[in-house]
Amino acid sequence: MAFNRMESASYLASLLAKSFSRALQERGQKLGFAPGQFPILLELWAEDGLTQKQLLERIDVEQATMANTLARMERDGLIVRRKHPSDRRSQQIFLTDRARDIEAAAKEAAAAAEQSLLSGFRRFEKELMLEYMRMALANSPRGNGTS
Repeated sequence: MAFNRMESASYLASLLAKSFSRALQERGQKLGFAPGQFPILLELWAEDGLTQKQLLERIDVEQATMANTLARMERDGLIVRRKHPSDRRSQQIFLTDRARDIEAAAKEAAAAAEQSLLSGFRRFEKELMLEYMRMALANSPRGNGTS
């Protein structure tokens, strides 16, 4: 059986993710963050002071990617690292005031990026699409893909 990319949910989901990333790039650049940093920001906005290991457990990226992204975020003034009080080998990652200040605008930018992709969808169509995507993610080896 021949592979038809336009009949592949995985391929289309990949294209959708890339489109979201491009739309978020445009909006996030004005606020001072990149799309790859957004999942980390979301986790830290929910729970500041996580370790790199905890972030890796919550976000499905490679260790090297996480390390590089955190280094860029530190360079860009979005995070600071502090020694863990009870684990000398670990560092906790905290948001800077700058990162805290952009939370609402960054979340609005992500919502606007998503809305631009789902323009013309009726509410039940969006909800159905989300439900199907959650079902597919639950079948993945990593679980549901969310924290």
